[in-house]
Amino acid sequence: MAVSDVELTFEQAYSRLEELLAKLDEGGLSLEEALKCYEEASALAARCNELLDAAELRIRQVRDASEEGVEEADLAPEEDEGLPF
Repeated sequence: MAVSDVELTFEQAYSRLEELLAKLDEGGLSLEEALKCYEEASALAARCNELLDAAELRIRQVRDASEEGVEEADLAPEEDEGLPF
């Protein structure tokens, strides 16, 4: 693979992983070829998991920030009720 696993997007890594799995599933590979495919597939699966974990963290952060914003917005009118404007 010319591109480092660390540089691959999720879609690129997943697509390559599918290719390798299909190749392994077809059979007919020498032991050495199968091992190389397996090693690359393992690295790609790890990259996909890493990217999914990062995406999940971002989603949680956005959700938490959104919930904090809603809580602050809910409190703001109550605090301002006694003000004349």
